[in-house]
Amino acid sequence: QVSVEDNGPGIPVQDRQRIFEAFHTTKQSGLGMGLTICRSVVEAHKGNLYAEGSELGGAMIRFQLPTGCKSH
Repeated sequence: QVSVEDNGPGIPVQDRQRIFEAFHTTKQSGLGMGLTICRSVVEAHKGNLYAEGSELGGAMIRFQLPTGCKSH
């Protein structure tokens, strides 16, 4: 599990799933593809990516990947 958090304004609860949708952006000049691509990569490796509130007052982005390696 890896998490990154900040102490900024955070992500409103109602937007925490939408930020992973293609072309959804909260930035004036954003493309809305960064977190979509991140989620695709994590899910391709059988993991999960989440947006949550941070104890620091901002946002926390967390991903989990399964342990172990299987031969192909």
